[in-house]
Amino acid sequence: MSENPQITVILEHIETRERELADQTEQFRARIEELTRQLGELDAESENLRITRKTLLTLPLPSPTTGPDRLDIPDHPAYQQILTALADAGRPMRARDPCQALDLPILPKNTEGIRSKLKRLVSRGILIEPEPGLFARPDA
Repeated sequence: MSENPQITVILEHIETRERELADQTEQFRARIEELTRQLGELDAESENLRITRKTLLTLPLPSPTTGPDRLDIPDHPAYQQILTALADAGRPMRARDPCQALDLPILPKNTEGIRSKLKRLVSRGILIEPEPGLFARPDA
């Protein structure tokens, strides 16, 4: 090395800067490797989605006779309320139970009206009656 103190200081500064650059270079290389790995994962997922889309678009549409049966729920909102009460309860119910769930007074006219609606839902295959007077959703 040179005996000149100014050159010695400059050379030390250059060495320090070279070490800093080497450290930064190594950090960038590590980040590039991680980003390359992540990019590969994203590319693979994108390819899977493209294949899935292509497969789905080539499948034939089901004919109306082979598709799932549409439940023929009556239009009146009371039927939807009864079905919601049954779903919320998660158990079979008697006619008075939906009355309570719908905040109807437990009177014969109300329970018979609900029973009639429950029977109609059974006749349409929307509900089942596992035992007389007990109504449930088929999936429950």
